[in-house]
Amino acid sequence: MDLRQLPVLNTLRAFEAAARHESFSRAAELFVTHGAVSHQIRGLEAELGV
Repeated sequence: MDLRQLPVLNTLRAFEAAARHESFSRAAELFVTHGAVSHQIRGLEAELGV
């Protein structure tokens, strides 16, 4: 697998935190706003095509 095809690590962290807490607001444990978490997940979805 080509490493350039992997998603950015911060987007994976945001996704994991949001999934674990079942909330974008509570995923703000990453010291970013819930809007930033949402934006990162939206970008991850775009990268993965889902």
